[in-house]
Amino acid sequence: MSGASGGWVCLVPAKPPSVGKSRLALPDEARRELATAFALDTASAARLASRVAVVLAVTDDARFADRFAMLGCRVVPDGVGGDLNGSLVQAAAEARRRWPDLRPVALCADLPALRPADLDEALAAAEDVDGPSYVVDADGVGTTLYAAPSYDGFAPRFGGGSAVAHTAAGATPLGGVLAGLRRDVDTAADVRTAAALGLGAHSAAAVARLEI
Repeated sequence: MSGASGGWVCLVPAKPPSVGKSRLALPDEARRELATAFALDTASAARLASRVAVVLAVTDDARFADRFAMLGCRVVPDGVGGDLNGSLVQAAAEARRRWPDLRPVALCADLPALRPADLDEALAAAEDVDGPSYVVDADGVGTTLYAAPSYDGFAPRFGGGSAVAHTAAGATPLGGVLAGLRRDVDTAADVRTAAALGLGAHSAAAVARLEI
């Protein structure tokens, strides 16, 4: 969706590749390449989702910001270093200033198998929920997406055990298979599982080159 009237603003927080995906047991150069590819594929899929009006990448890395901009994303700096939830709340405040009629949704940046249809399905379900909602990851512990019906109700709780934290805060877990949306990537085994689902172009090229 190219306009910014109605729909969702998708906040994609991306650590600088130099520190991203630290749990991947790979040389630094390979880890940086994968972290970059995962984030770019996540943003690319979000850009193609029909319910997403704007993708707002949140990063302090200038080169990363340029790559996001080349995809058609808007970019803001990571305003609260070391505090993902704080950074997302600050980014949502900026989104509210720019696009007050949109609804905020936060999306993890490590979803290399994400498909626009997965995201559209989740957001359609979120639109039917009275209050915030979220998508639990494939392991049943974390969160890959957090949506709120308005900026006022946007209070993400990403971090360890975030699925339980979001439920405790009153958010509704969204159903559906949503395979690509649930498969975040932290380990080499996760990369292989995501590859079986079908990787985005950036990730597919990186994984093939690195022979993971």
